[in-house]
Amino acid sequence: MTVVPAQTPAEDVLALKPDGVFLSNGPGDPEPCTYAVDSIRRLMGRQPIFGICLGHQLTGIALGGKTFKLKFGHHGGNHPVKNLQTGKIEITAHNHNFAVDPDSLAQSEVEFTHRNLNDETLEGLRHRNMPLFSVQYHPEAAPGPHDSHYLFKEFTKMMEEWKR
Repeated sequence: MTVVPAQTPAEDVLALKPDGVFLSNGPGDPEPCTYAVDSIRRLMGRQPIFGICLGHQLTGIALGGKTFKLKFGHHGGNHPVKNLQTGKIEITAHNHNFAVDPDSLAQSEVEFTHRNLNDETLEGLRHRNMPLFSVQYHPEAAPGPHDSHYLFKEFTKMMEEWKR
């Protein structure tokens, strides 16, 4: 694994010849992070991408969406999130004040994969044609404790398939 600073240009990331790109969490409002959105747009379709938390919000913006500030934010563990593909409820950890507006995304290109059961906010998405998905919560925090571990397996599988 190679960790690069958030402002690393997409071309520099691609020069590393990664198997995939993981967009990690981070603080604050995603909208001013135009450098990251531009890089994500340049990476989309060229590498498998998995984003969490801020990475999810930036992915949403890169896909043409908008974000909004939550009234109270989502913080701590034990947030129930429904996996819309399986119907299973995952117990998740959160630490964010912004969310992706699902009405701002083209559903012809983006599939909604997860929904917050407390306030119905969008918790996950997947591009319909490119190897790209993201979740709003923190699967690495494992409050479930294994509820969201499958996401890392899916990303690994996506990278393996991309190599072929």
